[in-house]
Amino acid sequence: MSLNTFGHLFRVTTWGESHGPAIGCTVDGCPPGVSLSEADLQPWLDKRKPGTSKFTTQRKEADEVRILSGVYQSKTTGTPIQLMIENTDQRSKDYSDIAQSFRPGHADITYHQKYGHRDPRGGGRSSARETASRVAAGGVARAVLATLLPGLTITGYMVQMGTKGIDRTRFDAAQIDQNPFWVPDAQAAVEWAEYLDALRLAHNSVGAVIEVVATGVPAGLGAPLYAKLDSDLAAAMMSINAVKGVEIGEGMAAAALTGVENADEIRMGPDGPQFLTNHAGGILGGISTGQPVVCRFAVKPTSSILTPRQTVTEDGREVDLVTKGRHDPCVGIRAVPVGEAMMACVLLDHLLLDRGQTGGLRGQIKGNAQ
Repeated sequence: MSLNTFGHLFRVTTWGESHGPAIGCTVDGCPPGVSLSEADLQPWLDKRKPGTSKFTTQRKEADEVRILSGVYQSKTTGTPIQLMIENTDQRSKDYSDIAQSFRPGHADITYHQKYGHRDPRGGGRSSARETASRVAAGGVARAVLATLLPGLTITGYMVQMGTKGIDRTRFDAAQIDQNPFWVPDAQAAVEWAEYLDALRLAHNSVGAVIEVVATGVPAGLGAPLYAKLDSDLAAAMMSINAVKGVEIGEGMAAAALTGVENADEIRMGPDGPQFLTNHAGGILGGISTGQPVVCRFAVKPTSSILTPRQTVTEDGREVDLVTKGRHDPCVGIRAVPVGEAMMACVLLDHLLLDRGQTGGLRGQIKGNAQ
């Protein structure tokens, strides 16, 4: 299988399968001299790891990351950084009864049609377990960004679970880390717990929408026409397992706005031009404006459920299939740190691209002297 690498200058190649001995990634293009240790990466992996509540898969993985290369005396050397995460709680027998069947909603059938040979244990390469590698790589990107852009912050949270959305008037960022859903709405967290518990007990699952916001992004990142910041962000988020839709700023809702409503007006502030709104999500013409970069992505319901589903086998038999094992009733919960990681990787990649092309040169907009 090819095309397991993303990024232009900051490049990440992930490897491994859900039930193999380990998963991991190779990070190339990381600048030298950046302080980095396993302790810097582990907190991000702890946010994503399974078994943290009854609302996620009960597979127990420590997700302890090891740095195998590219770091000496706790600083990056500029050479490829190899990261490895061992798989320690696989139950491959859970898949022995369905190894010859195609689970509806999964990539089983397309992997078979393309390659003719696949690893059926937990979906192999198509498993959401692969995203742990992305989170590890995102930890490297965050360490570099903390050095190059110390004012940058990246925050992800859920804004919708199934038919239930947050109330933006109750938005409280302090609540994000206080509930199992990473939701900035304390009341929604309580309602969602009851909602997801009922679905879980009914052997069902549900989708979600995650929003990732980066503040402190300088103006000028991204390049027209084929390296737009928003197009690379969209590609990065869409590549996450189970993601079926991505939008920047107003996204799809922009189609219902008029030009008067949608255009972000500009005035001069004490430090230069200021946008009065942010419908564009911090990106115009593929280039960052200096406003917060806002990206949302939709995650489909987990396809592995205990409710029988109609499918076929590799020899063409029609069967009703129940997918046993340990699965997330809402995989969107653990997608939050993955979205943050992909945002970090893309922003660092574009920061390095900009430094290479412009050296940080910027067009000046001067206001009237007061």
